[in-house]
Amino acid sequence: MLTIALAKGRLAEKAMERFAAIGYDCSEIHDKKSRKLIFENSEKKVKFFLAKPGDVPTYVEYGAADLGVAGKDTLLEENRDLYEVYDFGFGKCHLAVAGPENLSIHRNGLRVATKYPAIAADYFENQGITIELIRLGGSIELAPIVGLSDVIVDIVETGSTLAENGLVVLEEICHLSARLIVNRVSMKLEHERIADIIRRLKKG
Repeated sequence: MLTIALAKGRLAEKAMERFAAIGYDCSEIHDKKSRKLIFENSEKKVKFFLAKPGDVPTYVEYGAADLGVAGKDTLLEENRDLYEVYDFGFGKCHLAVAGPENLSIHRNGLRVATKYPAIAADYFENQGITIELIRLGGSIELAPIVGLSDVIVDIVETGSTLAENGLVVLEEICHLSARLIVNRVSMKLEHERIADIIRRLKKG
């Protein structure tokens, strides 16, 4: 069986819609009362499991899952050794540097709060800017308001949350969406099946 790891939440729901559309449905996974961890479609010889978004690339890299669906932000932050083979096109948003309007971010010593320390460090390092990183787990917008940081690096969808807190996007880092990822060994051993799934997804 091919094993597919899905990031819990909206990405998993959207991904299952796409898999169902190409004949890889799994009705069990939609049962909210179920306590099962692994859901199978025996006819198609595929099984799915739900994982924390940040863990999906780990499951795929180590071969516990042959394929996975994860956000591009997670892939950039985790930087795992795997193949990224398809852009689903949903879950669109972008990663940005945000802070008070007219603040200059092109200076050394900038204090940056984020859930994405690897991405933030890489972004500023590529611009030759030395920063002080502050890792936070939630309510990132609060950091510059209370003086913990100068700016934040975070996901922006509509920008309304930033606006409500007196912040603006100062620079966009990259665009994000859900991606299909594949274990390197699985790509060799199950190439035909995986290639067929990718072809079907691309056809829509």
